[in-house]
Amino acid sequence: MKEKIKERISAMRNFMQKKGLAAFIVPSTDPHSGEYVPAYWESRKWISGFTGSAGTAVITLDQGGVWTDSRYFLQAADQLEGTGLLLFKDRLPETPSVPGWLGSILTPGSKVGIDGLVNTTAEAKALKHALNGYGLELEPVDDPFTELWTGRPPLPLDPPFILPETYSGVSCHDKLEQIRDSLHKNHAQAILISALDEIAWTLNLRGSDVHCNPVFVSYLLVTDKEAYLYILPQKITPEIGQYLEACHVGIRHYHDIANDLKHFREGVLQLSDETNYALYLAASSATQIIMAPSPVKYLKAVKNPVEIAGYHKAMKRDGIAMVRFLMWLKEAVRNGKETEMSIDRKLYEFRSAQDLFKGISFDTIAGYQEHGAIVHYEATPETASTLKPEGLLLLDSGAQYMDGTTDITRTIVLGPVTDEQKKDYTLVLKGFIALSQAEFPQGTCGTQLDVLARQYMWKAGINYGHGTGHGVGHFLNVHEGPHQIRMNHMPALLQPGMTVTNEPGIYKAGRYGIRTENTMLIVESQKTEFGDFYKFEPLTLCPIDKEAICREMMTPEETEWLDSYHKKVYDTLSPLLDPQEQLWLEKACKPLSEL
Repeated sequence: MKEKIKERISAMRNFMQKKGLAAFIVPSTDPHSGEYVPAYWESRKWISGFTGSAGTAVITLDQGGVWTDSRYFLQAADQLEGTGLLLFKDRLPETPSVPGWLGSILTPGSKVGIDGLVNTTAEAKALKHALNGYGLELEPVDDPFTELWTGRPPLPLDPPFILPETYSGVSCHDKLEQIRDSLHKNHAQAILISALDEIAWTLNLRGSDVHCNPVFVSYLLVTDKEAYLYILPQKITPEIGQYLEACHVGIRHYHDIANDLKHFREGVLQLSDETNYALYLAASSATQIIMAPSPVKYLKAVKNPVEIAGYHKAMKRDGIAMVRFLMWLKEAVRNGKETEMSIDRKLYEFRSAQDLFKGISFDTIAGYQEHGAIVHYEATPETASTLKPEGLLLLDSGAQYMDGTTDITRTIVLGPVTDEQKKDYTLVLKGFIALSQAEFPQGTCGTQLDVLARQYMWKAGINYGHGTGHGVGHFLNVHEGPHQIRMNHMPALLQPGMTVTNEPGIYKAGRYGIRTENTMLIVESQKTEFGDFYKFEPLTLCPIDKEAICREMMTPEETEWLDSYHKKVYDTLSPLLDPQEQLWLEKACKPLSEL
């Protein structure tokens, strides 16, 4: 395989020489700025051999490297060895940026190539500015992998399907009108929507083109009076064709979008910074552009009453699956045959038995003991640990249902644990409860609440490197913006109807990891002379393991919250379980004082 990588890099260098390029940058993205991408756009994996989900490959005429974050340092070092590509450990103080490194090895006036389709406008503009600082030029070119990648996977051809209004709550027609209202406020006559989850939400369609995300590859152009879906024609079934016609949405070929933008003459066109650079260049050559965030991002984030009701139903079914799994797990571990991979399959089995199940919402993270310290660990046949009746299992998983998306993490006590593990488990739980109890005024953003989840571990000299919470789509992407709860500033305001996760954690490399996560709904709390106040309502319904809790570290108020949450879990789920399952859940949800 290493020899194949060398051959691919050599072919890339031949392409670069033909184009007069001194370097070429290959990101991990697609034309739609997605977190997950179809295999067709996994060009960085193909050229470098590094298979992690995040990273950037840079090829020069005689050198090369891959930038990736701490989740993948060990994996990248192994996969890049012998390829001639260096590992650059991103976000470390001593690691140069991509422009900085290129500026140090290329002569001024050199051209650095990118495929404008797989770089956002914001990224390309920032890269161009940074390269100019070193006397280098950014050169957008057509996708080189069209000619270099023999056996490249095709674009996905599965057709989308209709999400009935009984699940979506608002018609496609009404959503298009909401978008047009936003355009008028911005004095624009049209908008190009390129984010796949935004297109799926707007049209009340779902698909299967992207792993774990029920979306389909397309663009959507909305004008004052018309709308056009740019999609491969093979994907349009008679049913979808009739549906789109009824929604007054025309159909255009997916590959016609750039040419159509070059000839757009219908007024001011609104684009977001996340629009790919190639389409930005095409549109700006023809008409006036307004750069503004897509209104769909905000419309989609605030769930309507039907969607909220769907979440509650989906969370009940997911809770039933989780209870049955947890009930099975601790007994099964005693046989000494269960691994991180086998329990993942078992959890899938329990979830897939539930109504309206449409798959997982992300690849399950099942990390036993030291593997739990790897934040985005994914077990493989080579790495999967066998579970023992001792220590901690971190299990982060979720499902897609027609009426909602779930995301839950539980750290499960499989047997005896150390005093240090108990202390850390309780620190995480205290932060989790503090954020769960938060009440905050209108105008609050997630950054202002992040410290609530970290305060107790900070006092112990502990921190975690990931965000505390993210939005969750409605039968859409499990990671949804624009709001987040994290240390770095996220200006999007928290509003009633938004879903958001609460997932603090502690990770001690080579030893163990602990995380507890619920998905929550933002709801109205109270109105006072000081304005409107909001709070969080837990959506996730699943017991939190109490065996590792240091009771002496818990305040009466924290204990009361935990007992109240467990009462809600039991009262909601027990009528849906058989007598044996009810007995198990009753024990799992007993008040902390009765342990």
